[in-house]
Amino acid sequence: MAITIKCYATLSAFAPEGEIQHIDGRTVADLIGQLHIDIADVKVIFINGVHATAEQQLHDGDRVGIFPAVGGG
Repeated sequence: MAITIKCYATLSAFAPEGEIQHIDGRTVADLIGQLHIDIADVKVIFINGVHATAEQQLHDGDRVGIFPAVGGG
């Protein structure tokens, strides 16, 4: 399936070249593993602009945003 992936902040180093990727997994957790990101480093996930969990199923054409915890103030 082909999806669009964006990794933000400290996770941007794990972003694949080119946003649209063909993946083998079925869930966000599968995708995170394929990107070699430690699941403990992921705090917020969006699929098609809607908050999601790591267990959520992915579908062809989905847009996935992966964010770490972000501090500031």
